[in-house]
Order: sequence, then C-alpha cells, then structure tokens
Amino acid sequence: MKSNKFAAEDIIVSLDIGTTKVCAVAGVKNEHGKLEILGVGKVPCDGVIRGVVSNIEKTVTSIREAIQIVERQIDGKVKIVHVGIAGQHIKSLRHHGILTRDNAHDEISKEDIDKLINDMYKLVLPPGDKILHVIPQEYTVDNEQGITEPVGMSGIRLEGNFHIITGQITASNNILRCIKKAGLEVADITLEPIASSTAVLNKEEKEAGVALVDIGGGTTDLTIFHEGIVRHTAVVPFGGHVITRDVKEGCTIMTNQAEKLKKKFGSALADEVLENKIITIPGLKGREPREISEKNLARIIQARMEEILEYIMYEIERSGYKDKLIGGIVLTGGGSKLKFLDELIEYHTGIPTRVSYPIEHLAHGYIRDLSSPVFSTSIGLLLRGFINREYEVGVELNQPAEEKNELVAVVPEPEQKSTVSRQKADDHRYKKPVSGPEEDVEEEDEIDEEETMSFWTRMFMKTKDWFEASPDSDLN
Repeated sequence: MKSNKFAAEDIIVSLDIGTTKVCAVAGVKNEHGKLEILGVGKVPCDGVIRGVVSNIEKTVTSIREAIQIVERQIDGKVKIVHVGIAGQHIKSLRHHGILTRDNAHDEISKEDIDKLINDMYKLVLPPGDKILHVIPQEYTVDNEQGITEPVGMSGIRLEGNFHIITGQITASNNILRCIKKAGLEVADITLEPIASSTAVLNKEEKEAGVALVDIGGGTTDLTIFHEGIVRHTAVVPFGGHVITRDVKEGCTIMTNQAEKLKKKFGSALADEVLENKIITIPGLKGREPREISEKNLARIIQARMEEILEYIMYEIERSGYKDKLIGGIVLTGGGSKLKFLDELIEYHTGIPTRVSYPIEHLAHGYIRDLSSPVFSTSIGLLLRGFINREYEVGVELNQPAEEKNELVAVVPEPEQKSTVSRQKADDHRYKKPVSGPEEDVEEEDEIDEEETMSFWTRMFMKTKDWFEASPDSDLN
C-alpha cells in the first residue's frame, strides 16, 4: 500500500462508524478506473449502539486510532473524510412534486430537475427529523408518464415521484461532532446501505431488480433496486449484537466468549450441524469448563435470524417489488458471514440468495482482508466519494454554458403568456433587448399577440381593467 506515485489531492478517505468497529479506508482511482487501496484502519468501537453514537469520547478515540493507522500507511495527514450514517432512526417516505415552467418550447434543463428536487427538501417533517437523500423515481411531462430522463424534452408541466430518506438531526449532529473533535472535516454524509450497494451490486443486478440486505452489528439495512433506481429502504433494529446476546444468555457464558463462539462455530441452519459435535469453553476463575452442543448453538442463532428475516420479508412485501426481484437477495455486512445463512433465507423465501463481497471495483493486488463483506460500506463510501467529486468537477466545467443559456432566454414566448399574468408580460416587453435584431423580433411578437387574441380574451381584459380602475371622484 504505497502512495508515493499519487498526489495527495487524489486520495479520498472514507470513514465507516459502525456499532462494532470504526473503519477508515484511503484509496485512489488508477488509470483503468479501479480502486487502489492505500491504507486501511480498523479498530473496535464501544461508543455506538444500533448505528447511533451513544458515547462521544469513546467514538472520537476510535476514529482517531483508525485515522492514525491510515496516516502511517499513506505517509500523510488526513483532513477530509466521507462518512456514512445508519441506525434505527432512518425512515423513508414517498412524495409527488410538480413544477410549472414558464415556456413550453424551451427544453427541460438540469436546472429544472434540480429545482424540483430542491423543493422536496422543503417538506414538513416530524420535529427533529431532516432529509438525507431525495431519490427520483420517475417523471411526468405534460401527462406523459414513465420518463426517467426528462432533460431535453419540451413541456410546461414537470412532475416527479421521489423516494425520500430521513433521519434524526441529533444523530447526524453527533456524528459531525465526533469527527470535528477528532480534528477532521466531513465532505459528505451518505446512507450506509446505499454506499454498500455501490460496492457490491453491478448495473445489471440493479436493473433486473435486487434486494440488498446489509447485516451489521446493530441494525440490518434493506435497499431494493429495480430498473436501476432505489425503490425502497428500511432499517431493522436487530443485527449481530442481538445474536451474540442470545448466545450469551442461552449458553450462560461471557459476552466475548459468545462472540467468538458465534464467529467460529456459528451456523444459521441447525439441520446442517451434526448432533455429536461438542464445544468446550474454559471455566471462569478456575471453574470447570463448559460443554456446549454445536447443534444447540445453531438453533439459538437460527431462531434469531428467522425473526430478522420476518422483518425483512415484511418490508419487501410492503414495497410491492417482491415478485420483481429477478436478481434475488444479496447479503453483505459482517452478519452475512454466518454459515448457511444464504441457504436459510432461500429456504424460507424461495428467492435466490447469495453473499456478495466488495471486490468488484478493486484493482488487482488488493490485500486479502478487504475481500470480507465487513468492508462493503467502507469501500462503498470511497466509491461514492469519487462519484461526488466527478459530479462537482462536471458542474464546474459546465457552469459557463449554463450561464450563457440563462442570458439568451430573456424574453418568454408570447404564446405561453396567460391573460392573468399579462402585467408581467408587459414588464418583460419594455425591457431593453439584448441586440438590435432581437428588438425587431420582439415587436413582431407583440403584433402577433394582439392579432391572435380571441374576442373573449379581449372582453376579459377590458372587464378586468374596469374593475381595477380607480373609482370616480364624483361618486365619492
């Protein structure tokens, strides 16, 4: 993991603040568009419960330790990080937006789309919530439905359906506070299951329809894609920690022993475990060692996984895309490492299931540890960081052209001037034109407007002028 041949400004660092660990990953994109990982720092974290920061100091300490490991590996200082957010406070809703444009003949521009999306951020939410992501589903242009890319089309009424993801303001503020105390700045905050999907799903799967289940330590996150678009998101407030707690209570052992037992001998399908397999655990303070049946251990794990699966299936059915998941269910996250978990889910749901690893976008020669689904969110955040950077560069490059278009579109087309907004049209009419030829065209448009005005329109205007006129002084 050498960073000598890369400039410091080319390196992006992601930070995954999870329930069980804080993971920092630094990387760059090579000439082939693949990720080259330059540094990985992974440390345990005790300051987060179910994806939400519960202890600021412990979380700050873990962030500093992870960043320091990365800094030693890249031989440089880290100042800006791309952060993920998750937790049981994450909710989603759907909303419909409408934008009425001034001119039906001008093409729908990127600015129109951005204006419609920005209007979604003005929605009234429950106290303490804020909007994290606004994801367009489909657009309607003048009653023409099912449009995914309206830019370039003509129309006066632009509508859109949006999937909106919200979260608690305090949760995001606590994450920002931790990062600031660690001496870092935040470039952006991304919902962790969306980041994970960037790392483990390809374009064909998203197009066909797939449900990504990210099983973390504190929560299990669901993201459903169809036709390349995020259609549904949900958070189940159970994860690997709940399974560890069940093993601890069911086998009456210590928490650290339960965690090791789950990782090394745990299975999500009890039928695949032999009856005569026994695990011996050292006793506490010289006491007799405990013997635990591997079959019983699998039964404890399977019972909790089936409960989590019920929540996941409920959300899949509620989304309305259960019968459209051609790509099936894809598992990732640390909890997906349980043996026979994919078989358990496939047995209960009848949907093809597989475990995915975040290695598709990595350059050749990556370290072996990164092939674990534990790093799906970290690598996904890294990829999202590069996507956001490319988008910002594109906006900067296109800015002069956008300003030029705004200057050209000074005078609106007369055909679209309504009688109610005639006064505004008159204001535009007497503005100084850009050039001489345009002035001639403007005058011709005025003549055409007067000639083509209908009888009832003229009557309406005269009646309107009569009502708006000042009262006669003789009648006072």
